[in-house]
Amino acid sequence: MWIGWIEFDILLGDVQSLKEKRSVIRPLLAELKRRFGVSVAEVGDHEQHRRSQVGAGLVAADRAHLVEVLTAVERFVAVRPEVELLSSRQRELRSDD
Repeated sequence: MWIGWIEFDILLGDVQSLKEKRSVIRPLLAELKRRFGVSVAEVGDHEQHRRSQVGAGLVAADRAHLVEVLTAVERFVAVRPEVELLSSRQRELRSDD
């Protein structure tokens, strides 16, 4: 069994409040979950209205599938017009490591 996750540091566009931030982040998280079947959450920068830390995780039978899905998630976030992807960090672990 393989366990993988990816974390994103995201800069939001013209967002002036935490309420506006939620209106951008919630649909992004819902679409990631729906499209890729990953667990996803905002994991940091909760009180900053123009920044967000988002994490997505996945469990898979083989590493190739895990990497394929996490890479697709990263590409999806990178091309979203409402956010700017500042950085991403990806990690994979085998369950017996």
